[in-house]
Formats: sequence, structure tokens, C-alpha cells
Amino acid sequence: MQQNRGRARLMKGALGVVGALSLALTSACSSAPDTAAPPTKVGATAAAGSSQTSTGSDPSQSTSVPTTSPSTRPVAAPTTSASPKPPTKPASPPKPSPKPTPSNTAKPAKPAPAVRIVLQAGDTGSTVRALQARLRQIGWFTGDVSNLYGSRTTASVRGFQAKRGFDATGKVDEATYNRLLSMTRRPTSDELANVKPKPATPTPATPKPQPTGISWDQDARCMTGRVMCVSKSTSVLTWVIDGKPQYQFTVRFGSADLPTREGLFSVYRKAREIRSNIDQSLMPYSMFFSGGEAVHYSPNFARVGYAGNSHGCVNVRDYNGIARLYAAVNLGDKVVVHW
Repeated sequence: MQQNRGRARLMKGALGVVGALSLALTSACSSAPDTAAPPTKVGATAAAGSSQTSTGSDPSQSTSVPTTSPSTRPVAAPTTSASPKPPTKPASPPKPSPKPTPSNTAKPAKPAPAVRIVLQAGDTGSTVRALQARLRQIGWFTGDVSNLYGSRTTASVRGFQAKRGFDATGKVDEATYNRLLSMTRRPTSDELANVKPKPATPTPATPKPQPTGISWDQDARCMTGRVMCVSKSTSVLTWVIDGKPQYQFTVRFGSADLPTREGLFSVYRKAREIRSNIDQSLMPYSMFFSGGEAVHYSPNFARVGYAGNSHGCVNVRDYNGIARLYAAVNLGDKVVVHW
């Protein structure tokens, strides 16, 4: 009986120990260790508000456990990672206001300067006479010159203007007058007085050409006197004296724009060395018969032949032959250009 009671006590004590262990294991696995009380050994009693815990009566088992109230723990200040603001962009300076545009109102056009008329129909005087003499030098005026600007002068000026691209008004304006001056020379006193050039007598040193019996393109105007007879049909110049041909050369004429004039003329000027006032080309042994048109030697004709043309003159390419003819021809000798 007593043994049974003893066993009961032992079992009761054992159950107490198991219960205590169960409680200790449950406290050690708490999910909130910062708020739960510290674990205690079996049989230990914690004094309320004490900072030490005793286990049984063994002073060596006493353990100091610091107790900290949750309310006294320092709380870290919340950190806020505020991103720095970008620097404020300075305001751009105000743009200057555009310049005011001028008004598109068209300004009134200036009137064209009036063309100054130098000479016109009805004018009289020595200036008119000189004008006619200059026109006669280049074949635009025929007959005697006078002091009256009449119908003949008007027609001559109109033809001269049309040939050179001016308005054919028949009135001599500054452009027409300047062009005429550039193409002519100052008239001589004989030209202004209508004195005909007298033929010079041949010098004894000049050899007299002998007839050769050559064939030539005859023209009735070439049958008397001393004549340079020029045929456009055969492109041949024949030097004829009293209807008898002396010698001849092949020649070249002007273009369709600047044709060689046809008709009966006379030699009024000779120049051994001269240049063209159109293109400054050489014109040796020139014998002028109609204004600026002359019989002369042409280096271009000698070089390229009929691949080119003259500016209205009669070109010769036989240098020795034209030198011989130049020595024989006198002022006043006839020139006939015909087909």
C-alpha cells in the first residue's frame, strides 16, 4: 500500500516535470521574442519587477536577465530617401521683337530719260553737211552733200539704223550718231565741198601691164577706162584698162548679214596698212570704193579660203598680186561689182 502511494508520488512528480518541460519548449518557440518574458528553468520563480532570476536555492544558477520595457526602446527615426530636385533652368531671355517689315507699296517708277535727238528732218547747217558726208563715206548717202536735212538724209539715216539694229526712225539720236562716228572719219574739205577726186597720172616707174588674152566675166560698165571689174558669179576680180583685161585674182565676198554692195563705184581712198574697225583684223593694200568696203589682201582668206567670208569687203589672197594692183590703181579709178 505504501509502495503504491510512493509510486503515485513519483509519477505525479514526473508528470510535473514533463509539464514544466512542455511549457519551457512552448515559450522558446515564441514568434515574438522581443515582447515575451525570458524563459525560466523548471521550478524557478521570477520576482515581479526584479532584474535577476533564481533557480532553486543554488546561487550558482542565478542568471542576470536584463528586462527592458518595450516602451523604453529607442525608436529609429524613419528615413525618407527624397530624390534631389533638378536645378531650376534659368529662364531664357526674351527674344527681340522682329523688325517691322517695310510696306510692299510699290514706289512709282522713275520715268525713262528722254532720248536726245541730235538731228532730224528740217534741220540745217554745217552739221547736217558733215552728217551727209560721213554717211556717203560708208555708202549710205549718194550725190552731193548740202546743209538741208531732207528726205534723202532721212532715208539714208533710216537704212543705217535698220542695218545696225537701231529703231529706224530716220532721226539721228545719240546712239546712232556715236555709231556713225565710230565707223567714219572726219570729212575732208573736198568732201564737204563736193570736189571729185582727180585721177592721178601714172608714174613712169609703174610698169604697164600687157594684155594676156585672158577670159573674164565682162560687164558693159567695165569696157571703158580703168576698172577693177569684180564678178560675184565667178568670184574673180579682173583689172581692166579700156576694155582689155590685164590680170585677175580669185576673191571672196561678205556674208548674207554683211553683203558686199553691188554697183558702180570709184576708189576714193587707199591705205597700205590698216586694220578693220569691226574686228581689228589686218587689211593690207586697201582700196576703198564704198564707205567701209574695200578691195584688200586678207590673211584669213589666204589661210582658210572659202570656209569664211568678209564683213562686206572684196578679199584677195594673192599677196604679190594685190601689191601689184595697189601700185597700179589711182584714186578715181572705177570699181564695178556685178553678178
